[in-house]
Amino acid sequence: MPRINVIIPAYNEERSIAKVLQAIPAGFAEEVIVVNNNSSDRTAEVAAAAGATVLEEPTPGYGNACLKGIAYAAAKPATGRPDIIVFLDGDFSDYPEEMPQLVQPIVEGQAEMVIGSRALGKRAAGAMLPQQIFGNWLATSLLRLFYSARFTDLGPFRAIKLDTLLALSMRDRTYGWTVEMQAKAARQKIRYTEVPVTYRKRIGTSKVSGTVKGTVMAGYKIILTIFKYL
Repeated sequence: MPRINVIIPAYNEERSIAKVLQAIPAGFAEEVIVVNNNSSDRTAEVAAAAGATVLEEPTPGYGNACLKGIAYAAAKPATGRPDIIVFLDGDFSDYPEEMPQLVQPIVEGQAEMVIGSRALGKRAAGAMLPQQIFGNWLATSLLRLFYSARFTDLGPFRAIKLDTLLALSMRDRTYGWTVEMQAKAARQKIRYTEVPVTYRKRIGTSKVSGTVKGTVMAGYKIILTIFKYL
């Protein structure tokens, strides 16, 4: 079985982070890394108490938190370096129990990157707001048009081989993180696939789609990122 690390960017997820960590299948991951992204609540304390390794990334930004976690995993000695990185959110909207299905195509050598698709899976009523659904449709349509990439979602629940991830040379520090990974994977002819995942209403309010400003900024950044890597 390959060595797996889980990276969870977390900003003010005190109410949900323990539930996320407890739902990760026992023995699945060698290390679970919660990157506390400038939270003003007890996210870090709760995550540490639940058994996670907690890193601090004081500069706000989803991409900043992901980059912090990647740097930590990549810096490990060869004997402890993970083969696969799994990303998921800390708001308990994803189902950590589905991680084995998510990584299966990589374990079986069928893919180097797997996106957990909420569009192909089951979504609880109201789990994704209308602007999220439209944004995903628009972004994946542009990826198909300009990159010939057949994605159905930009979902944060995803798995990728560490060596492949490092070769993508990720740069985005905010809202464009997920689409940057997919655009670069398509451009570099990385073998990828999608698996259906289940999605429920998150605990708390989304920092992105839950506000007008967040929605507009995220949409702008995602579209800008798609054209940036053409």
